[in-house]
Amino acid sequence: MATRAIMTKKNLIGLAVCLGLMGYSTMAAELSKAAGQSEQTFSKKITKKFECKYLLYLPADYERDAKKKWPVIMFLHGIGERGNNLQLVKKHGPPKLIEQGKNFDFIIVSPQCPDDIWWTEQTDVLITLLDEIEAKYRVDTDRIYLTGLSMGGFGTWSLAISYPNRFAAIAPVCGGGNKHMAQRLKNVPVWAFHGDKDDAVLVEESKEMVKAVNAKGGNAKLTIYPGAKHDSWTETYDNPQLYEWFLSHKRSDSTK
Repeated sequence: MATRAIMTKKNLIGLAVCLGLMGYSTMAAELSKAAGQSEQTFSKKITKKFECKYLLYLPADYERDAKKKWPVIMFLHGIGERGNNLQLVKKHGPPKLIEQGKNFDFIIVSPQCPDDIWWTEQTDVLITLLDEIEAKYRVDTDRIYLTGLSMGGFGTWSLAISYPNRFAAIAPVCGGGNKHMAQRLKNVPVWAFHGDKDDAVLVEESKEMVKAVNAKGGNAKLTIYPGAKHDSWTETYDNPQLYEWFLSHKRSDSTK
């Protein structure tokens, strides 16, 4: 019994010493991590939920030909149409023309931006919505076009810069963007529009972006409306040549 007791005490002492050494080793390892520079890798899976209210327009002949694939226009509204009332989105652009009875040979997707957020903060939501449209409808993925006005003009530049391989052509109206990223649009045709008397978004915003895209070997043009203020969108979306110009472009092989 005495021997067992002695052995038990010795074991306990040894265990304590081992634990102490392990604690010291762990502390030393932590200190070595904190001191100096080392290569590390970070990986973490995060699940995100995207939600977006939107208007969807399907052409009158969509159901007649079950094999036909259709071009798509994504339209981004301005700052005054944010919220959760989709009727606001019908105030301008293609949704307004549709309400007035105009027929389009496009699937038209018109999402609504929530209050207190800008389209430039919604690029992931918008591209995920586009994925959903492609999955649910007969979409010609080589003829997807993007346009928007004012805040939506900024959103158009931003979304196209983030995902240039998704769009066959873009038409930003009275917007602006990051000219330092213009090289990403060198394979995406651009037709921008602006009023030369716009005091809400200066015409220089469009001029700088078009100049930057062309400087990188791109294909961008700008229509300036003499005497027009911020509303350069009514004339733009009323112009049949815009939609003809869209259809004249397909996504180039270099952007796929």
